[in-house]
Amino acid sequence: MTNVILFDRPQLFKVVLGTGSADLLVADICASCNSSMTPLFDPSRSLTFNSTLANTTISYGSGTVGGIIAQDVVTMGSFTVQNQTFLAANQFPAGFLAGSASGIMGLAFSALSTTRSTPFWQALGSQLAAPEMAFYLTRFNNDSSAQQEEPGGVFTLGGVDSTLFTGDIEFLAMSPGTPIFWLLNMSAITVQGQSVQITTGNAALAVFDTGTTLIGGPTADVKAIWAAVPGSAVVNGTEYFSFPCSTSVQVTLSFGGKAWPINVTDMNLGPVSQGSSQCLGAIFDANISFGNPSWTLGDTFLKNVYSVFRANPPSIGFAQLSSVASESGRPNANDSSATTNDSGPYGSRNGGSSTRITLPAMITTAMIVVLMCLL
Repeated sequence: MTNVILFDRPQLFKVVLGTGSADLLVADICASCNSSMTPLFDPSRSLTFNSTLANTTISYGSGTVGGIIAQDVVTMGSFTVQNQTFLAANQFPAGFLAGSASGIMGLAFSALSTTRSTPFWQALGSQLAAPEMAFYLTRFNNDSSAQQEEPGGVFTLGGVDSTLFTGDIEFLAMSPGTPIFWLLNMSAITVQGQSVQITTGNAALAVFDTGTTLIGGPTADVKAIWAAVPGSAVVNGTEYFSFPCSTSVQVTLSFGGKAWPINVTDMNLGPVSQGSSQCLGAIFDANISFGNPSWTLGDTFLKNVYSVFRANPPSIGFAQLSSVASESGRPNANDSSATTNDSGPYGSRNGGSSTRITLPAMITTAMIVVLMCLL
């Protein structure tokens, strides 16, 4: 999550950053939220607030959110948009907002916007030093002392943080046409060192979403992945698969360039039940409906690379994490099973809280903000 300030009389909110959606929403009423932890927006405190009185709903993977389309001044870091359209949300499915999060900031393209608005990052235009944003994410799944919210990483808007990656950034061009999602073609997958045959063409389109935790894919491909893991099985009544907890599941993904390994820690979500010797896998059958991208690649993959989303030309870049970032993704490395330290891709230069990260002088016109990882 990151902080945004709404309105001329500042109200500070934490929002989840999601590259798989395009709208900004902030809760003003949330019956399903923990009111003691979830700050709610109060429109009466803003002299510049403008409600369109138009109601709409936005669909997410975890449910549908409803509210009123509105406009006001929105600030994040040193960046401000004067008349940013957002959803003043008042209807949420149970559990949609957790902890201190008050909403979502979508970082996909305007063509995806339900409110038919220009996303905050696109509205900034020339305020950005470069037409790109980058993420460095960490993991806490091996940390028994982790709280519900922990330092989650670094989001760089308008540039990259060169201390967090090593070598070149491999940029891959998105398909021609008006961009909607941040997506690439899935070109190859290996499991336990062996190639897995996957569907090609439109069925191989993959959306990259920082707001999604796991990896979802088409039924046939996901079955092929888990068929390559001895002892794996479908978890009855779900879209998930389990595998022997003693097995290190080694997966690499390629999008036309390097093969990027997923740390075995990220592939293992823990025992399916207390005392079970079977663990839950992080790749599930998304059963995507026709017309939607078949793959959704969330933080299970993105924790293992430094990812850069470039608007012009539309492209996505990946780079190997630096030792500063606690090496968790090593393209074509011989040992993709090495675990990183738990402060890792969302950690800091010193292996601790990402709040210690300072802005490099070379990108002083870019902005780095601290994320929070919802566990």
